[in-house]
Amino acid sequence: MSPASNTALPGERIGGWIDAWASSHAAELIETRRTIHARPELGYVEHWTTDLIVGQLQAAGLGPTVLEHGTGAICDVGTGDRVVVLRADIDALPLRDTKTVAYRSQVEGVAHACGHDVHTAIVLGAAKLLSDLSTSAEVGGGMPGGLGGVVRCVFQPAEEQLPGGAVEVLEAGAMDGVKAAFALHCDPTLPVGSVGLRDGPITAACDSLTVTLTGPGGHTARPHMTVDLVDALGRVIIDTPGLLSRQIDPRAGLSLVWGAVGAGIAANTIPDVGTLHGTIRLLERDSWDQAEKLIRRLIAEIVAPTGAQLQIDYQRGVPPVVNAPWAIDVLRAAAQETLDADGVRTTEQSLGGEDFAWYADHAPIGLARLGTYGGGPPLDLHRGSFDIDERAIAIGVRLLARTALRALAGEPG
Repeated sequence: MSPASNTALPGERIGGWIDAWASSHAAELIETRRTIHARPELGYVEHWTTDLIVGQLQAAGLGPTVLEHGTGAICDVGTGDRVVVLRADIDALPLRDTKTVAYRSQVEGVAHACGHDVHTAIVLGAAKLLSDLSTSAEVGGGMPGGLGGVVRCVFQPAEEQLPGGAVEVLEAGAMDGVKAAFALHCDPTLPVGSVGLRDGPITAACDSLTVTLTGPGGHTARPHMTVDLVDALGRVIIDTPGLLSRQIDPRAGLSLVWGAVGAGIAANTIPDVGTLHGTIRLLERDSWDQAEKLIRRLIAEIVAPTGAQLQIDYQRGVPPVVNAPWAIDVLRAAAQETLDADGVRTTEQSLGGEDFAWYADHAPIGLARLGTYGGGPPLDLHRGSFDIDERAIAIGVRLLARTALRALAGEPG
């Protein structure tokens, strides 16, 4: 690795050092990602993954702390009063890995199909890079005054569960006194070498809903002598989304979709129990706070004339990720230094859920989408075929390192 020209300005010299470090460690970063990919673990049982993270950080001379539950870790790089967070999620999904690559999952029915292995490798790389930068002779004995503060690297468990492992991270005090928090998420719709950014809501709140109706059951020849649960379920299925759309501001992006329905076993019997399972997604935080009470009331009003007994199980999940404009400005400035001129793009809103949203209760947050598509058949998240162009890993390290330093300096430009 060679340092940048001595004639460069300090910022340019540091930027050149960051790029050179990432290039010289690219093979190591890829190997880390592949190792994690081959040994996926579900939420709150990521013990092997946590051991790998802790081992690599300790080998780099850092002092990580494992979260109280026993999985996930927090590691501070640098010293000072200003603190920014870089967050990675570490858990996998209960899916079968359908790829034929050498690093495919060795755990039957579990796969890193959402890119959390990539996120982990990137934040690990950023932690090591920033630690080396703070003491490097190649930038004049390290960053003057260190990094300008603390970069807190959070390796969070259980993002795929509700309400998410972020809750444990926050209970551990990881966001106390933090200036801002940043994260990347793989995006297979963006080409490698690009980053998608967006102010405001970028992902949706996500709740789950189970509706159970009961009645005495009976014969389909005499529906007037019992409670027709199938008819009642149909009314809930059809009427609830329509009524909701007239109760909440359409700009909130509300979506209620039923994913499963079950009732009965025979054509000539009226069942005595029926169930519906669905998800509620919104892009606006205030509407999310109102959603549960409103949905319970509407369903009760729909069911009441049918005579069915009603039980509603409503699981509040995660709020929407709402990117702070300042945090996105920081990410944009860092991305413009890291990528080609056309590499910074405006990304679309998604109705997917992401528990990084909880971090915004404590400080401004910025979630960026990292392009991982390198050609070939289209790929998608949460599929067993998901994979990435691994050049994206070093790009992510370079981007997050610059983002952390800019955030600690207090300005995007």
